[in-house]
Amino acid sequence: MWAREWGRLKGRVIYSWAGVRLAWREEHSFRFWTYMNVISAAAAFVLPLSFWGRALVVCLGLLILAAEAFNTAIERVVNHISPQQHPLAKAAKDAGSAGVALTACVAGVAWIFAVAEML
Repeated sequence: MWAREWGRLKGRVIYSWAGVRLAWREEHSFRFWTYMNVISAAAAFVLPLSFWGRALVVCLGLLILAAEAFNTAIERVVNHISPQQHPLAKAAKDAGSAGVALTACVAGVAWIFAVAEML
């Protein structure tokens, strides 16, 4: 039983890492948010933030990358199903993009609270 579960976990890791590599290689926005996360995490560990402030900033930064990965998946499926322009395809892509933007806004708000707590 455990061997089967470890095998499944191995498959999940392999497929997930393939998705990260694809997003890094083909999505400018994913690379942009990765760089912003590196800067954000470095700042979080340099500034005298509380443990929870630091944790919140780092975790929300990773959540932005997750949102960007979901957005990439939405865009790929929409482009596959509807290569020509269509109002529903545009709506799906715009909604995915909004998810990334809202997640980034939440991370920005977390930074405001973390810095305010520091002062």
